[in-house]
Amino acid sequence: ITTLISTVALSKMLSLASASTLSLAPAALMRAPAVRTAAPVMESKAELESLAGKLNPVIGYWDPLNLADYDQWSQGQEAAIGFLRHAEIKHG
Repeated sequence: ITTLISTVALSKMLSLASASTLSLAPAALMRAPAVRTAAPVMESKAELESLAGKLNPVIGYWDPLNLADYDQWSQGQEAAIGFLRHAEIKHG
């Protein structure tokens, strides 16, 4: 009986010990947050027009839906252009 009790006690201690080491495992695998090297640049409609002329002189600036003038959430033209460029990069 003593052997049975010590075996049960030993197995409980081992399970508690392995559970405590597993609970620390995710903390060891965490990485430091990424550091941004440059501040994000918001562009205006004039900057988009000049950039379009440099990138594709044949077509130039083409915005048939006037999305550059779109002011979503009343944050200004630069924020709207940044939002749309982010969506274009993310979704292709």
